Amino acid sequence: MPHASFAEKQRFLLKLGRMLHRFGTPAYRLEGHLQEVAQILGIQASFAVSPTLLTFVTQEPGETHEHVHVARVLPGELDLGSLSRTDEVVEAVARGGLGLDAAMARLEAIEAMPNPYGRALSLAAFAGAGAAFALLMRCSWANVGWAALLSTLVYAFVCWAEASSRITRMLEPLVALVSALVATALAAAVDPGLQVPMVVLSSIIVFIPGLALTLGFAELAARQVMSGTGRVMDGAMLLFKLYFGAFLGIALGHRLFGKVADPGPAQLPAWSSWLAVAALCAALVVVFRARPRHAPWGILSGFIGYGASLLGAALLGPALGAFVGAFLVGLYGNVFSRVSGVPASIVTLQGMIVLVPGSKTYMGLNALISGERMVATGQLGQDSFLIFMSLVAGFIFSLVLLPPRKSL
Repeated sequence: MPHASFAEKQRFLLKLGRMLHRFGTPAYRLEGHLQEVAQILGIQASFAVSPTLLTFVTQEPGETHEHVHVARVLPGELDLGSLSRTDEVVEAVARGGLGLDAAMARLEAIEAMPNPYGRALSLAAFAGAGAAFALLMRCSWANVGWAALLSTLVYAFVCWAEASSRITRMLEPLVALVSALVATALAAAVDPGLQVPMVVLSSIIVFIPGLALTLGFAELAARQVMSGTGRVMDGAMLLFKLYFGAFLGIALGHRLFGKVADPGPAQLPAWSSWLAVAALCAALVVVFRARPRHAPWGILSGFIGYGASLLGAALLGPALGAFVGAFLVGLYGNVFSRVSGVPASIVTLQGMIVLVPGSKTYMGLNALISGERMVATGQLGQDSFLIFMSLVAGFIFSLVLLPPRKSL
C-alpha cells in the first residue's frame, strides 16, 4: 500500500477488526488475522481481543510513538455470509487490486447489508431447527410438530427484540418462559403425549450456547485466557438464563394447567436421525446467514461430523466419537479452505453444531436442579465435559495435520 497514509491503514485495520469481531470470529483467529493484514499494510501492530473489548496498538515504521485504540464491544453473532464477503475484501487489498478507500466503502456496505434471507425464510429456519432437534432426540412426530410450532413463537420474540432494547435484554429467559408455558398448556388441553421438557428445549435450541462454550474452551487451549474465560462464562450465564426461564415456565404451567405424565421417547426409524441432521444443517444455513454457494458444503460438514461421531462412538465410546467427528470436520474444512480460498469456518460450523453437547449441558443442569432426567443416559455432566474436550482436541489435531492457508 505505497500510496496509502498511515492514518488510512490504521482506520482500515480498526474497521476490519470491529467487523470480524461482530461476525463472531474467535479471539485467537481474529488476532492472528489482523496481524497478517497489518504486515500486508506495512505497519507494526499488536492486538488484544476479548468478547467485550478490542485493543489495537499500531506504530508507523521508523517511529517510536504508538497509537492505542480501545473499544468496548458486545459479543459478536455468527454471520458467515458477511464474514466471507469481508474476507474477499481483504484478499482484494492484499493482491493490490483494491485501494483502501474503496475497501472501506465495501466494508461499510457489508456492514449495512440486511438479512439476505428475509423474515419468511428465517421463520422457516427457526421452525426447522426446532423440529430437527426434536427428531434428533427421538421425539414422536407429533412432538416434532409441536417443537416447530413453538419455534415460530420464539422467532416472533426475536423479531420483537430487534425493535425493543428492553426485550433484547431479557430475550433468552423470556422465550424459554413463554415456550414452557405454552407447552404445558398444550399438554394439558390438547395433546397429553407432548414431551414438555424436550419440546421446550427443542424450541429454544438456537439459543443453547454449545458452540460458544466450545469456542471458549478452544480459546483457552490456545492460551487466550481472558477471551476464553469470558466466552465460557458468557455461555454459562446464557445457559442459566434459558434454564431458569424454562424451569419457571414449566412450574407455572403445572400450577395453572396441571401436570401431565411424560410419555417417554418414541420408537422412530434409524433414518430419521439423518433426516434431522439434514434439516438442522439446512436451517443453520439461514440462521448463520451463509451464502447460498457455500450452503451444500456446510450441510455436507454436518453429515461428516454426525457420521464420523457415530462410527467413533461405536468403536471408542461417545466422548472419543466426538473427537473423531471433530477431527474429520476440521480436516474437511481445511481442505475446503485450501481448494476454494475461503475461511474454513464457513463450512465447519454446521459440523461443529451437530457435535457440540450444548443440549446435554442443559439436560445435566435439569437433572442437577430438578432431579429429573430428560433422557435415559448416564453422567450427563461428565459426558458433556469429555465431549467438549474431545471436540477441542479434534480440531487442534486437524490443524496440526493439515494447517489452513487462512487465519480466519
